Amino acid sequence: MSEREAQIDGHCDERFRAVRAAFEKNLRERGELGAAVSVLIDGEPVVDLWGGWADSARSVPWGRDTLVNVWSTTKGPTALCAHLLADRGQLDLDAPVATYWPDFAAAGKEAVLVRHLLSHRAGLAGLREPHTVAELYDWELTTSRLAAAEPWWEPGTQSGYHAMTYGFLVGEVIRRITGQLPGEFLLQEVTGPLGIDFTIGLPEKEAGRAAELVHPRAASSSEQAAVFAQLQPAALAALVNPIVGAADANTPEWRAAEIPAANGHGTARAVAALYGIFVGRGEFGGRRLLSPDAAERVREGQGRCRDLVLGAGFEHETEVGLGLWLSGENGSYGPNPRAFGHDGFGGSCGLADPEAGISLGYVMNRMGPNIADDPRKMALIDALYKSVELPGQ
Repeated sequence: MSEREAQIDGHCDERFRAVRAAFEKNLRERGELGAAVSVLIDGEPVVDLWGGWADSARSVPWGRDTLVNVWSTTKGPTALCAHLLADRGQLDLDAPVATYWPDFAAAGKEAVLVRHLLSHRAGLAGLREPHTVAELYDWELTTSRLAAAEPWWEPGTQSGYHAMTYGFLVGEVIRRITGQLPGEFLLQEVTGPLGIDFTIGLPEKEAGRAAELVHPRAASSSEQAAVFAQLQPAALAALVNPIVGAADANTPEWRAAEIPAANGHGTARAVAALYGIFVGRGEFGGRRLLSPDAAERVREGQGRCRDLVLGAGFEHETEVGLGLWLSGENGSYGPNPRAFGHDGFGGSCGLADPEAGISLGYVMNRMGPNIADDPRKMALIDALYKSVELPGQ
């Protein structure tokens, strides 16, 4: 069966037929293999589509409950855990990290604040010493190296995307407060009570539902050289120490590990539900999980700048809030500049727009070359906002 014959299932309200059309075009013309997209408006599902193939051989159709590794889209749920603790008075975002994690004060980091971890401003985008993929699976080793590390730049002054280290840094603060790793805390406090099909790491019993990730086209040696020539040491540390790709993410070892920046597994429906909590759509026992003030704090901008790691990939300066990125003038999460979200390596995305009452989840298994703003994701977002009337328009 060809890509053109890949079946699309699910439902889509007639008002959002443009989203379905964009999803179909992703499969026909934009190189999609298998994917799903889900949209909530004021907490109500209006789009829940899936289609294509869960494996590179195109032998397993993508199903309603197919799970996939969403890479850095995981950072949103990890940030949510920290904000839940702050909302409960257990975590002060303006306190030094060493208040909760004393060893972290080493190498001049005694003044680094929790908000610096959440906003990629801690100066620890990557480690200086070589760190292997296998060592990422060792929580104690990785966090101890980060605690001892010297920052690449003065913390708090500029953002530099903490691609892998983000989850260990925020996650260790969560662990010091709760005694639980972020995955366990998320399950106990959020996904379990709300029935959201998302985990950090993947339980072995769920392996049969997991889609196979397919790596993007390898760049030529000359293309790689041109890219690396633009990168500063901090960016190289963030992106290639270690180099991680689809081959790693398809292994049992990766799935069994706790990597809260990069190995969340879920459905598009689950991603939309989790990002919907930032919109104020997550309730349990008749109460909101996150107070309005706490939800608003997530998108508290920390200052526009040319990100020290991702700057070469964006035409404009960007701004990160306390755990998620603002749409800004790039329109990364739609036309509302204060909408926010997070992309995952290769294309996935979670989006929250409180003003429009929108949350979106998009997941896929054929990875594109972009760290952010994959054309397939942007096509879905553009179609979504063509289907809604935004406040003030």
